[in-house]
Amino acid sequence: MIESYNSAQIKLDSIEADLRVNENRLAVAKANYKQAEATLSARLVTLYTSGEESTLEVLLGSSSLDDLLDRVDTVNRLSDQDTRIVNEVRAFRTEIKEREAKLTIARSEQERVVAERAAKRDSIRNQLAERQRLLGSIKDQIAKMQAAEQAAQQRLANQAETRVSNDFGGNPAGHYSGVVGVAMQYLGVPYVWGGASPSGFDCSGLTMYVYAQVGVSLPHNAAMQYSYGSAVSRESLAPGDLVFFNGLGHVGIYIGGGQFIHAPHTGDVVKISSLSESWYASTYVGARRL
Repeated sequence: MIESYNSAQIKLDSIEADLRVNENRLAVAKANYKQAEATLSARLVTLYTSGEESTLEVLLGSSSLDDLLDRVDTVNRLSDQDTRIVNEVRAFRTEIKEREAKLTIARSEQERVVAERAAKRDSIRNQLAERQRLLGSIKDQIAKMQAAEQAAQQRLANQAETRVSNDFGGNPAGHYSGVVGVAMQYLGVPYVWGGASPSGFDCSGLTMYVYAQVGVSLPHNAAMQYSYGSAVSRESLAPGDLVFFNGLGHVGIYIGGGQFIHAPHTGDVVKISSLSESWYASTYVGARRL
C-alpha cells in the first residue's frame, strides 16, 4: 500500500512538472500571438489605406478573425511578408488552443491523482492505526500472560521449596537431591545459547553448572550427559535426577511432584515446567540418576 502511495506521488510530481512547462510555453505562445496580431493589424491598416478594391473587399467582408485570415490568404497580390504574418498568427493561435486543451486534461488528471493519493494516504493511516491498536492489544495480552506466568512460577517455586524442605527433613530420595535447592537459585536467569553461568544458561549449561556446585563434573551437552549415572524409570524419579527430552536434545533437573527445572529456549528464562505438559510428555526420552 505504501508503494502505491509513493507511485501516486511520483505521478503527481510528473504531472505538476508538465503543467509548469506547459504553462510557461503557453505564456510564451500568447506573447508571440499578441505580437503577431499587432503586426497583422498594422499590415491591415496599410492595406486599407492603400485603397485597393480587392483589399477593401477582404477587410470589409470578413465576419471574424479566422474569416479575415482566410480572406487575406486568398488575395493573390499579398507579399511574402503578409503570408508569413498570417501563418504566424495561425500557428500561435493553434498552439495556444492545443496547450490550453493539454492543460485542461493535465489539471483533470492532477485532480484525479491527488484524490487517489489522498485516499491511499487515508487507507495507510487507517491501517497503521489498526496495527497500532492491535499491537497495543497484543502487548496487553503479552503483559498479562507474562504476569500470569510469573505468578505461576512463583507458586511452583514455593511448592518446590516446601517439598525440598520436607525431603531434607527426613525423606531425601536422591543422592544429589540437594542440587534442586542450588538450581532454584537461578530461576529467572535468561536463556543464552551456549551459556553456562549465572549470566545466562542453555539447558545442558544449567545442569552442568548446578552439578558442578556439588562436585559433579558433566559435559556441556545433553546427549553426552545421558551416558552418565544410571537409568531411572519415570515412576521412580527423585529430586536431582536428570530428565531428557526431544531425542536427547534437551535436559532438565527433576524437582519432584512431576516437575523439573530447565532453561527452555531463546527468549525464555530458567523456569519450572511439568512433565505432563504436552510437548514434554510427547518428547520425553528418559532419566538418569548420578
